[in-house]
Amino acid sequence: MDCINAKYVSQKISKTRWRPVSASSLQQPELLATGSWDNEDNKVSIWSVGENGGSNMEDEFEEIPVTVASVFFFGFFFNLFQFLDQDRLVTASSSGAVTIYNLKSESQTLSVLHTWEGAHHYQCARAPCTAVVCSSPELVSVGEDGRVVLYKADQSRIVRTIENADSSTIHAVTFLRTAEVLTVNSIGQLKLWDLRQGNEPAQILTLTGDRVPLHCVDKHPNQQHIVATGGQDGMLCIWDVRQGSVPFSLMEAHSAEMWEVHFHPSNPDHLFTCSEDGSLLHWETSSGSDTPSFLQGRNSSMMSRSATAPAGGNQSLISAWLSGDSSKGRLETTHMLPSQTLSVNSLDVLGQCLVCGTDGEAVYIHRRVLV
Repeated sequence: MDCINAKYVSQKISKTRWRPVSASSLQQPELLATGSWDNEDNKVSIWSVGENGGSNMEDEFEEIPVTVASVFFFGFFFNLFQFLDQDRLVTASSSGAVTIYNLKSESQTLSVLHTWEGAHHYQCARAPCTAVVCSSPELVSVGEDGRVVLYKADQSRIVRTIENADSSTIHAVTFLRTAEVLTVNSIGQLKLWDLRQGNEPAQILTLTGDRVPLHCVDKHPNQQHIVATGGQDGMLCIWDVRQGSVPFSLMEAHSAEMWEVHFHPSNPDHLFTCSEDGSLLHWETSSGSDTPSFLQGRNSSMMSRSATAPAGGNQSLISAWLSGDSSKGRLETTHMLPSQTLSVNSLDVLGQCLVCGTDGEAVYIHRRVLV
């Protein structure tokens, strides 16, 4: 696709995230964070892409990311999941630690505000922390030890630990609502946790058939009952947590493990996935003839193995992701990267901007993702 620019950073990228912008601002994001993995010395880095561009021969704007700040961290891999706010970001690592960093872009420094050491652990050793999610001021982390741990950013102690939340590795977590989180694990289960209640999940949803590990999860930004997951088989699964305990639809997405899935935060008819197979996909869903202009003129593919739309209720309020009528529901996919051979490990999208990081030691930036 056009508008893609690559920056080779001499390190495999495990995670990448845009720094958030003010909700009232029309400004596009100008800073992004990356975390490396599989290096002797791994680090968290902040990059500026705002005013460092040039023009190519076609007068297209090119992004040339420049390092603003970086800091080394302890651990073989790193899982930067998201910014807590514009000045703080939260990380998790293979050492079992969860850390909050403070970013001062004016002085180009990144410093540790607080670390919860050994938040995830086995009986006699530390356990890797696999993911952390933020809903300021609350944080929740999950790990290979099967624990779900709750923190508050302004408190040095751990608020709560669900010790035996899972007997298998928990790979990802997302907030559904203020006091509800959803986890996915290595045996194909989604577990909904009400943090106001006890130590048992409020709901369990499961992939049918083989217990395929799930690696990633994201919620619809406006309809929290709609959830997307991806896993070891590369399938994209759409779930309605109100309806039953199995996926609403399954779609063939990638030929290898899917590492991340994200709804666009303000245009949820758009969804993005990345995979071990080296691909980054843009999924667009539309209904009827009200197809936006930027969806026209592309090859479309139908939802496969789609379930029946839930009965009752106002059908006009049903998300296009839950449209079981193939004549009304249409799903289009676009490959967003040139031919890749190495894994695309992470992606993030904000406004018109998308970024992804790869095992090919490159960060790719797209500045006009919805046009």
